[in-house]
Amino acid sequence: MNENKRRLCGILPVLGALCLAVLLAFPAPTLADADSVKGKTFTVTTDTTFAPFEYRDSNGELVGIDMDLIRAIAKEEGFDVKIESLGFNAAMVATQSGNSDMTIAGASITDERKQTYDFSDPYFDSGVLMAVPESSDITGYQDLSGKTVAVKTGTEGEAFAKSIAEKYGFKTISVDQTSTMVQMLQAGQADAMFDDYPIVAYGIEQGNGMKAVTEKEAGNSYGAVVAKGKNQDLLQAFNEGLAKLKANGTYDQIMEKYLGNNAVKAEQPSFVGLLQQSAPALLTGVKNTLLVTVVAFAGALVLGIIFGLFKIAHNRILRGLASFYVWLFRGTPLLIWAFFFYFALPQVVGVKLSVFAVGALALALNAGAYITEIVRGAIQSVDTGQTEAARSLGCSAGLTLRSIVLPQAAKIATPSLINQLIIMVKDSSILLAIGFGELLYQAQQIYAANLRVSEVLFIVALFYLVTISLLTMLANWATRRFSE
Repeated sequence: MNENKRRLCGILPVLGALCLAVLLAFPAPTLADADSVKGKTFTVTTDTTFAPFEYRDSNGELVGIDMDLIRAIAKEEGFDVKIESLGFNAAMVATQSGNSDMTIAGASITDERKQTYDFSDPYFDSGVLMAVPESSDITGYQDLSGKTVAVKTGTEGEAFAKSIAEKYGFKTISVDQTSTMVQMLQAGQADAMFDDYPIVAYGIEQGNGMKAVTEKEAGNSYGAVVAKGKNQDLLQAFNEGLAKLKANGTYDQIMEKYLGNNAVKAEQPSFVGLLQQSAPALLTGVKNTLLVTVVAFAGALVLGIIFGLFKIAHNRILRGLASFYVWLFRGTPLLIWAFFFYFALPQVVGVKLSVFAVGALALALNAGAYITEIVRGAIQSVDTGQTEAARSLGCSAGLTLRSIVLPQAAKIATPSLINQLIIMVKDSSILLAIGFGELLYQAQQIYAANLRVSEVLFIVALFYLVTISLLTMLANWATRRFSE
């Protein structure tokens, strides 16, 4: 007996040491603490055009159910939010990559998304409706045989439409915005559309010329989103704030404001009134477009000159490097690089760039590849006899290049460089995919609220024409002064 006690006493310290080692190696998980968010500022990304959940009013302010909810919850829980509107897919990727802390954009809670994201408690129960033009004789799914149905990418409406497409004999076309679907129906390019019922109801209330012809199909609920295992304190604070809003009546007030009988309705001014109303936001878009284009063009010019000289160098390594650069950036879409620098770079190397920096960098690298060939072609267009004459007079290769070849090449290249500058102004519209507030992005914000897509895009076309015409005149004037 005494011997057993002695053995037990000898084992206990060893077991204790092992338990301590295990506890130190695998510490107990810390519980999310909603109070820890107080006083902090979080970046929250959202969609650009998803009325009535998020859209811009006539003053350019981002409003809607989601916007009012997150702001009210932040106030209730004592934290601040910085809201960035990127578009649904870009917003979700931004949260996954760590560029934002949370996304609230009418995201349906699905098992597939739960593998990548953590969802808040549901804040809205959705569903799917089918809408057709007011003049259409379609009354239900049974009338869709041989028809074309517009759906929005990544939504419940798309999933539901595709699940019944074979049964009812129709084909689907996926687009990125509700406003695009409405335009397709109005232009006769599609016969019906499926979308979340509050979106359809809002559009009909705004007078978009559609009508709902089916009962609401049961759908998923909406939830706010954080990256899997990240920002759990913020998620808990959101849930606690949402519960408080439901208890004190604020939640019901927000829903009534946008979905009730007296819901907010966008103003419908005349075309001239629409132009006046849109002008401030579109002028901001012009300023942003020109700023990012000028910065990117300066960078592209430097890259083009360097790699253009590499292209004609005697060194095979330099020529190969220039050829690889041109091959890479001329052979890949600008949008891919914008996405890479904005979303992938933070995950790969931990470097976060502003949306302006990303836009300027992507534009510069893309345009630099084209300018490289412009510079190479201009240099090689200079009469070789002049080079030979200069060398025969004892000029070095460097002096000949600087004093004789490059000045003439610059004049030869100028028209092509002006064309490249104009192309960059228009290419900057691609940056709306990452939420850069250029001209076309501002237009989306406007027609998302009033659904007057054709008129707004016509106004945008006028802004582009005026802007590019003035820019061309300025560039031609600078060219003449340079040539004197």
